[in-house]
Amino acid sequence: MSSRPRRPARPYRRPKKDPVRLIAYEALRAVDERDAYANLVLPPLLREARERGDIDGRDAALATELVYGTLRRQGTYDEIVAACVDRPLREVDPPVLDVLSLGAHQLLGTRIPAHAAVSATVELARVVLGDGRARFVNAVLRRIAADDLEGWLEKVAPPYEDDPEEHLGIVHAHPRWIVSALWDALGGGRGDVEALLEADNARPEVTLVARPGRATAEELLTGDAVPGRWSPYAVRLTEGGEPGAIGAVREGRAGVQDEGSQLVALALANAPLDGPDRRWLDGCAGPGGKAALLGALAAGRGAALLAAEKQPHRARLVARALRGNPGPYQVVTADGTRPAWRPGSFDRVLVDVPCTGLGALRRRPEARWRRRPEDLAGFAPLQRGLLTEALRAARPGGVVGYATCSPHPAETRAVVDDVLKHESAEMIDARPMLPGVPALGDGPDIQLWPHLHGTDAMYLALLRRT
Repeated sequence: MSSRPRRPARPYRRPKKDPVRLIAYEALRAVDERDAYANLVLPPLLREARERGDIDGRDAALATELVYGTLRRQGTYDEIVAACVDRPLREVDPPVLDVLSLGAHQLLGTRIPAHAAVSATVELARVVLGDGRARFVNAVLRRIAADDLEGWLEKVAPPYEDDPEEHLGIVHAHPRWIVSALWDALGGGRGDVEALLEADNARPEVTLVARPGRATAEELLTGDAVPGRWSPYAVRLTEGGEPGAIGAVREGRAGVQDEGSQLVALALANAPLDGPDRRWLDGCAGPGGKAALLGALAAGRGAALLAAEKQPHRARLVARALRGNPGPYQVVTADGTRPAWRPGSFDRVLVDVPCTGLGALRRRPEARWRRRPEDLAGFAPLQRGLLTEALRAARPGGVVGYATCSPHPAETRAVVDDVLKHESAEMIDARPMLPGVPALGDGPDIQLWPHLHGTDAMYLALLRRT
């Protein structure tokens, strides 16, 4: 009896390293393991890879899209992956889950062909996880590839009629509690909140600020740059671009700053004032963007700016942002809740208070999965303390701006209303301070929105010390 000849074993093939996907994976692991922020972790990884000659500009753009796209839709991809594995998601090792999310984004959120997305991700899994777990990744990704994003959302999201907030949360990749909070803050119907959630998931433009007296917006209008929508000092880089390649930015005469932040500074500067206008205070100045603009505006009127920041390393960033500004200014390391200045010393005061950052989710997509509802209670005493001391720092008749990069009612109007119960001040209508800016609501405070204004969701209340 003749035995069938055995087929020769295929020689082992070493996995091929793909620098783009390796960079994306390393960035995702840093975000997951160390609570790092992608906008701080990714640039040095890209720079090192460029210096080694591993990637070019096009590769860097792909790595950036893979990281930010995966982080934005993390919750949606988790639901889809959970439907494709035979165990609870918490039992899947985090590095494996990062590789699966990266593969899911390539399959469902990019134009990369399905076969290329699967093979490239499995190859990455072989490099970073080993052959055994790569086979698991391969099996799961093939299940995901059996349908497109729309098909998967129909399977994993409950019908809108049954649970509107859960439906929108899964479809638009936001935690349910954030959907609820944004809906409350925005008011309106389904169309309004969906437009906001979609804007949170869009890649934001890079916006520059020309610092008055040192640069002009016209000077920054090169290449794909266009004027800002509302701020006379804003310029938008519509194709992304590298701000550091612009001379005025390198020299500190211009900087990167969201247009919403510029509008907050402009509104405070535009508020009418009786009496002297000589001393301005930025009570939460780090990292220095608003302070640099306020300092330049103050100098144009012969006023001086005091920029205070509690954290020494952030105070150094403020000093760097203000370096070269015209007119008198001073940077101090000081806690705005325990001020080192005398009460009633200032004509204009800004406090841009620490917050949950729910207004900047398009720039920090990982923050939406990191924040918890209980974080609101942690910020509340600090926000109230900073506004209270800001009002006490202003002279009678002086103006205080309370700003925060969150639209959550607990961080905006609720803080102002609480402080006004025990401080001598009145709200003034902030809307006329931003002429030409539409959809500012019923006043007297202002809420900016990504889908209406193209800015972060900045909040501003202006108060006059009585």
